[in-house]
Amino acid sequence: MRLTFCGGAQSVTGANYLLEIGEIKLLIDCGLFQGSVEAQLRNYESFPYDPKTITAVFLTHSHADHTGRLPKLYKDGFRGSLYATAPTLDVARVALPDNLSILMSEARRAGRDALYTEDDVNQMMALGKPTPYGQPIAVAPGITAILHDAGHILGSTIVEIKAEGKRIYFSGDLGNPPSLLLEHFEYPLEADYIVIESAYGNRVHEDRAQRKQKLQSAIRDTIRAGGVLMIPSFALERTQELLFELNSMINIGEIPRVPIFMDSPLATKITQVFQRHTAYFNEQARRMLQYDSNLFDFPGLIYTITSEQSKRINEVPAPKIIIAGSGMSNGGRILHHERRYLSDPSSTLLFIGFQAEGTLGRRILDGATSVKIFDEIVAVRCRVEAIGGYSAHADQPMILSWIKKGAEGGKLKKVFTVQGEENSAIALAAAIRERLGVAAEAPLPDQSVEL
Repeated sequence: MRLTFCGGAQSVTGANYLLEIGEIKLLIDCGLFQGSVEAQLRNYESFPYDPKTITAVFLTHSHADHTGRLPKLYKDGFRGSLYATAPTLDVARVALPDNLSILMSEARRAGRDALYTEDDVNQMMALGKPTPYGQPIAVAPGITAILHDAGHILGSTIVEIKAEGKRIYFSGDLGNPPSLLLEHFEYPLEADYIVIESAYGNRVHEDRAQRKQKLQSAIRDTIRAGGVLMIPSFALERTQELLFELNSMINIGEIPRVPIFMDSPLATKITQVFQRHTAYFNEQARRMLQYDSNLFDFPGLIYTITSEQSKRINEVPAPKIIIAGSGMSNGGRILHHERRYLSDPSSTLLFIGFQAEGTLGRRILDGATSVKIFDEIVAVRCRVEAIGGYSAHADQPMILSWIKKGAEGGKLKKVFTVQGEENSAIALAAAIRERLGVAAEAPLPDQSVEL
């Protein structure tokens, strides 16, 4: 059994792992590299394997850094099976065309062809096989896969592969329970090898109670100052959790009522997917549905779908709240609002998710006094705040407890830390060795290991 780290090694994005078991070749995820021009160029490189020879792809979840190159995989010859939960496939069917629109715009500016076509998206998704949690998948003689709940986003999975008397777990992105909407993640059992994410592998999240308090403070302070609260939000999960929490706060009068704009067509479509898959919600959220059939709508919330509706937000006087993508301010409608309000001292830019190196969000969060948006230099005079408690990723203590559970059978031979920046992946590997006494390393890009 051979494992090759074709993406996601000492990098937050581009997750792509090749597992070879005899003649059978399996992929776990096939994501976009994101965050810089150099990363975007990597997406155009040929895969370090022949897509025609891949038997199956397993998706851990539907974020672009895990799914974004799937249509390219089809374009280059893949015709195997695509295994994922039904919500993951449904979200991917919505999100991949949106990715394509962005990729086509980038390609036009760079004077090159788009990474793939709309037909590639449709043909790839036609290969999807909706798979419930816990259902064994007979991949090939002697090879079985099982999808476990990762608690990260709707339908997210931990992929377990059993072959040659060994078990290897791919965590995907591990959740940060307790979640407002999702179940707690499942644990690995009697693992031989673990491939674990490390986005927050060297950090500890703030307390959940502080999260709600910080959100309320940011809203109240910005309203009191007569400004605009801008929230760059990931269209998937973070937006739905935020709407869920705002719904609760408004219903019980914890925050003043002001216009709240959901300025993301993609987030709106994904919210509709959530409403179709409430069986994947946790018990508390399902109970609330008995009293409130739409957890993502409330008085004062305005969904803006068209460009014209988005532009009319400017006509609404402050104070107001604008939630828009993208979550790292590296595209989408949030850029228009940031260009307009970043220089306003009475306004606030509130980050509620991870900001990868090279993104506009990371530069602002790191203290940039001015940034370039649409070839215009914009001064950053507004308040800039971040709430780590909204992260959908496990922090270091939670990751260590997850791995400790997988090591209980005494079989765990090695852990590979991936999907984190270099310092984070290396720090997590060191913590695993020192605190759990388990061999661990942060693999290099394209490194290949025998299991």
